[in-house]
Amino acid sequence: MTALLEVEHLKSYFKTPRGYLHAVDDVSFSVQEGSTIGVVGESGCGKSTLGRTILHLRESTDGVIRFEGKDITHVHKTELKKLRQQMQMIFQDPYSSLDPRKSVQRIIAEPLRIYRACENAEALRARVLELMDMVGLSADLLESYPHEMDGGRRQRIGIARALAMRPRFIVCDEPVSALDVSIQAQILNLLQDLQQEQKLTYLFITHNLSVVKHISTEIIVMYLGCMVEHCETEELFENPRHPYTRALLSSIPSIDLDRPRTKETLKGELSSPIEPGEGCRFAPRCKYAKKECFTHTPEWRNIGGEHYVACHRSDDLL
Repeated sequence: MTALLEVEHLKSYFKTPRGYLHAVDDVSFSVQEGSTIGVVGESGCGKSTLGRTILHLRESTDGVIRFEGKDITHVHKTELKKLRQQMQMIFQDPYSSLDPRKSVQRIIAEPLRIYRACENAEALRARVLELMDMVGLSADLLESYPHEMDGGRRQRIGIARALAMRPRFIVCDEPVSALDVSIQAQILNLLQDLQQEQKLTYLFITHNLSVVKHISTEIIVMYLGCMVEHCETEELFENPRHPYTRALLSSIPSIDLDRPRTKETLKGELSSPIEPGEGCRFAPRCKYAKKECFTHTPEWRNIGGEHYVACHRSDDLL
């Protein structure tokens, strides 16, 4: 497999009265074509900002973004419009991301109209019906409105709209977090089926580790804008080497009462993401932290088998 997307030292800062908030700080990774890379972490860790920056929904502060080997960090409006056909997003809230004044047909047809992808009204309607069938929506809903549907159907509309221009890369920004558990499973299975049929590549953002384990090929763990661990999914669950990753994994509910579980409770205050300075940002909450953790920023290093971690004490967690 080849890398469809490459991100190098990406930064995205927000200006505040007290300085710059480091929402995404020095993030580097690549996504192989046809795979799914998951991004996990607590709320406010920069997951969604990372996805939006890659898609140019907000501009980066520094770093490089490459798509199909081409530098797209800074592109002209004309180039960006073409790029949007190849890179799309499925939003978290399946209601606020849809225009309540438009019917299902008009919502799904909107990108097709913008890009003039259909020769006439008949071809446009046929393509909309094809997309609806693709995501499991009945043709009877063609003239319905978002408020008339449940969350699962609304999210299917969002997925159909994202697929309209046959993209290759999709950022899934917590696409199931607002849905009931039974509906979550349906949407996840739909995304996996579509990935195989359409040869899609996903950046899947979530705070739910059970979900990311089900769908992802590899996982990035983020904390306050920084990557703290990155490896294949199976490796992360079997051999977590960052204290924050271990705490996240220990919080996953389990119905296996016979399996011994060690609950790792995080204590202490969050570091400020505004002008954070030197040191590990997780140190104030880490029970393994020593003096160097507060004074020296940990290096991003390979600890073997494409398993990367940024932690001074990772060897102590073996």
